[in-house]
Amino acid sequence: MPPSGSAVQAAPHAAGAAAALEIDTSASVAHDHKQHAGSFPVAFWTANVIELCERAAYYAWFILVTVYLTSTVGYSDIQAGYITGCFAALLYLLPFLSGAFADRVGYRKALILALALLTVGYTGLGLFAIKHIVLIPMALVMVGGSLVKPIISGTVARSSSPEQRARAFSLFYMMVNIGSFFGKGVAEPIRKTVGLGMIPLLSAAVTFVGLLCVVLLYRPTEIRDPDSEQSVSLSHAARKLFADLTQVFRSGRLLAVVLITAGFWIIQSQMYSSMPKYVFRVVGEHASPERYANVNPITVMLAVVPITWLCKKLSPLTSIAIALGMIPLSALTIALLPGLVGSSLPIHPVTLAMVLGIAIQGLSECFLSPRYLEYASHQAPKGKEALYLGYSNLNMFFSWMIGSIMSGYLLDAFCPDPKKLSVADRAIHELALRGQGSLPAAYAHAHYLWFAFFGIGVVAFLALMLFALLTRDGKPAQSSRNS
Repeated sequence: MPPSGSAVQAAPHAAGAAAALEIDTSASVAHDHKQHAGSFPVAFWTANVIELCERAAYYAWFILVTVYLTSTVGYSDIQAGYITGCFAALLYLLPFLSGAFADRVGYRKALILALALLTVGYTGLGLFAIKHIVLIPMALVMVGGSLVKPIISGTVARSSSPEQRARAFSLFYMMVNIGSFFGKGVAEPIRKTVGLGMIPLLSAAVTFVGLLCVVLLYRPTEIRDPDSEQSVSLSHAARKLFADLTQVFRSGRLLAVVLITAGFWIIQSQMYSSMPKYVFRVVGEHASPERYANVNPITVMLAVVPITWLCKKLSPLTSIAIALGMIPLSALTIALLPGLVGSSLPIHPVTLAMVLGIAIQGLSECFLSPRYLEYASHQAPKGKEALYLGYSNLNMFFSWMIGSIMSGYLLDAFCPDPKKLSVADRAIHELALRGQGSLPAAYAHAHYLWFAFFGIGVVAFLALMLFALLTRDGKPAQSSRNS
């Protein structure tokens, strides 16, 4: 979510991209490619700039979303967990419907609406950080973000020939990572100089720049046939959504791997749900969760190509198993390393644990993401690959819904909001964060939070081992391919 800014958060784009691949065969698109042989049209580059703006705005705010909901708005940890979980989970589900809306009204109009919703939504988050009222601008950001995802990936597919497509999507994912890195990078100095409440307003300014790019420069090739599937009503699209879900879930193997790999993303999502609050409460406000989180996209950008090349002879299921074996180690590192190294190092032991733990997450993601989509495509009946690839990303829906809600309860139990402490304990806590004494008893078992997610990772790994044993080589049954 990528989650991180890499494959994690790029994952929902795969659904829109997969759908776009099925419609990228019209004469107008072929003509457009001939006009731009060996290069990409202006719409491609404009779409990528818009993607960079949208991702930068999103991650600048989302890296501290749970902190924002508790410290600025006033929700409890548990309430913030539910709100964040529903927000992120629906953000991964809505593109299946918003993509149909974009196809119906046209990409340009839909993208103008999306960026306008994002700009208004982020502005509302900055100006109206009031309980319950804040849910309205959050809903606007959620709907706007869900519209951007299929439109940008669809534009990338439509504005590149089959021969160009691999390069086109590699550039697209690079923009995702750059946006993620930039957004989280600028969030820290803004938070420390002018306050957390200013970050949504910065996000609003960035999405407004994206909106100007759409209005002034974005002229995509529109494909709108009144008799085609793209022009059906949204009610028909909703019915088709549930019909497609039913078809995909009939593939027991794909459904099993979707649910198993959700365990991976539950741990990964804690980079946003648990980590910022955890470090602020046990290290202090001077900590830099934004920098810690940026270790993930840096690791992925540096390692994904060589790891994919080195593991090309492994089966997809074996590569997924390596990822699921590594991801619990990231939570275990965060839980145990501070106690093992003590305070003898020049950096805070929790900082070291976070950097190493998140780096392990990034490395494990390199083993999982490319091969998971490959595995999902193998489970699809012939001609249904795009459908299955799109819905394979439902593991993100489950992971956010479960992981964020769990995070709220675990933080409340083991690493509570300092506002809940007694006056005496609050004074002890403030002194401890300044390096004067130990944390109060309420934080004695704060690291237990990470043991819980370590346990989820172990269960996911064992479940995959059992799945591999029951399905032997993990290849799709012949009947599945011919159904």
